[in-house]
Amino acid sequence: MAPMGIRLSPLGVAVFCLLGLGVLYHLYSGFLAGRFSLFGLGGEPGGGGAAGPAAAADGGTVDLREMLAVSVLAAVRGGDEVRRVRESNVLHEKSKGKTREGAEDKMTSGDVLSNRKMFYLLKTAFPNVQINTEEHVDAADQEVILWDRKIPEDILKEIATPKEVPAESVTVWIDPLDATQEYTEDLRKYVTTMVCVAVNGKPVLGVIHKPFSEYTGYKVLALLDVPDKSQEKADLYIHVTYIKKWDICAGNAILKALGGHMTTLSGEEISYTGSDGIEGGLLASIRMNHQALVRKLPDLEKTGHK
Repeated sequence: MAPMGIRLSPLGVAVFCLLGLGVLYHLYSGFLAGRFSLFGLGGEPGGGGAAGPAAAADGGTVDLREMLAVSVLAAVRGGDEVRRVRESNVLHEKSKGKTREGAEDKMTSGDVLSNRKMFYLLKTAFPNVQINTEEHVDAADQEVILWDRKIPEDILKEIATPKEVPAESVTVWIDPLDATQEYTEDLRKYVTTMVCVAVNGKPVLGVIHKPFSEYTGYKVLALLDVPDKSQEKADLYIHVTYIKKWDICAGNAILKALGGHMTTLSGEEISYTGSDGIEGGLLASIRMNHQALVRKLPDLEKTGHK
């Protein structure tokens, strides 16, 4: 497929609305199932990684099939809160301050309540795993949200055997409401909830849920040919300013599973451990020579995050 154009934008919240990557409820096709399981769960992610607050040398192991199942459930549960608050039309909107680009960094009840459901569902299921989230987690609002530990049949059908990794090697990134500005303006098609699982800093599982979508099932959206006519399409995305990792991790995992690439503007792989964001901008592509694109870029990295 020929490139459909290059998009330049300082808005991190829009990155995956433009890319259109998504995994929602049921596997879209055998192609996706095979590619997703091969990349996300078929590797050998041994070695060290970022340990969570409760993790230790004897922190045990995590079955990535279970992690995928609970990540999907968390994204859906968070999405339920996002949709409920938006339909109540009582958002309790406020500003968290300014972004580096000078825009209002907004927060609503949808962000807060979605975050609570997603964080505590994941934390209850996997207490020894580090979980990074965009919103502050208030200990006073702590919940114990139980999961029955049943892995859905569609996951077991595609990934028949356990895929275990050390718990201390796992970092989870959650975005309880991406596109908050659009959410406050009732532009519902841009709103997502996202969960990403990284092992030793490499994104291996990504879930992107659209709470207001009429579709059910896991779906890959605009970078593949799917019947969502409203979805914007692109082969290439460039972001030149600072961006938070929970905004990009899930899409990175899915994009890589489908044979695409996401790197900094200088072509370096993005590590999903350590700091919450990246300074070097990003380049995402599919069906293209990614390193050739990197070489053709102007020197955007030095000016993109001033």
